[in-house]
Amino acid sequence: MAVMNDLRTIKNAAWLGWEMEANWADPFLFATYSIVKPISATLILVFMYMIVTGGNTDNAYFSYMYVGSALYMYIAEVLFGVTWIIHDDREHYMSLKQVYIAPIKFYAYILGRSAIKIAITTAGVIITLAFGVLALGVDISLWDVDWLLLLGSTALGMSCICVLGLALGGITFLTARHSIGINEGVAGVFYVMSGIIFPITALPTWAQSISKILPVTYWMDSMRRALMPDAMAELGSVAGVDVTGLSGISDLYIMVYLAISTAVFFALSMAVFKYADGVARRKGKIDWTSTY
Repeated sequence: MAVMNDLRTIKNAAWLGWEMEANWADPFLFATYSIVKPISATLILVFMYMIVTGGNTDNAYFSYMYVGSALYMYIAEVLFGVTWIIHDDREHYMSLKQVYIAPIKFYAYILGRSAIKIAITTAGVIITLAFGVLALGVDISLWDVDWLLLLGSTALGMSCICVLGLALGGITFLTARHSIGINEGVAGVFYVMSGIIFPITALPTWAQSISKILPVTYWMDSMRRALMPDAMAELGSVAGVDVTGLSGISDLYIMVYLAISTAVFFALSMAVFKYADGVARRKGKIDWTSTY
């Protein structure tokens, strides 16, 4: 019975999340927006790359950059989206207290609301990658994709991002507008330090050491290995230099590292969330608004 109630909560929360994300707009209009937005955002970086390189996009570096930019949408949208749920319900709709005291598990509600964010972001990532392959010559072939590695990496990587978002969501209980800066700051660290746009070998030695600790670094590398194995092999053998910084690490090691990282982050996130939740209850901040 409890499981059925949780599933019902997730389903209803997902439906609510869809209506809020679409802003109750016409489905065709929202679908058009969902296609144009991710492509437009990625093209900004593409044009910058083309200007710097003189239009040279027929190389593994361009595919590396493009795929990383597309996958970063997961970090920017999902990580931010999980924490924004609390801020949105508390500050904008002023309904967090009602949801909080409802006879449902708050975790199930957060999961349901997050699920639609993940689904919309996934559609944007697929559209962006398809556009890159068809219009820009990004080195991705459906025949060469390592589907097993892709599915495993996606599941572990998304789990890691979601549980990290849960921890930041707990912090949101105790902050007003400052949570937005915290979320963007964390996402910015991943953008620079995790090989999103450029290989981590471009960073100073001390920064590379930090990069090799972050699970997102391994997630990005495993997703690229799954989607474009030929381009990654080319980058791993340029003049005998490990361009990506992770070429010597096996797929199995990366998957195990991601699994362990997800488990560690889950434990830490639950601890942070429960602590913040307890403090928010004692100080009456569950329905605290800052008119922001």
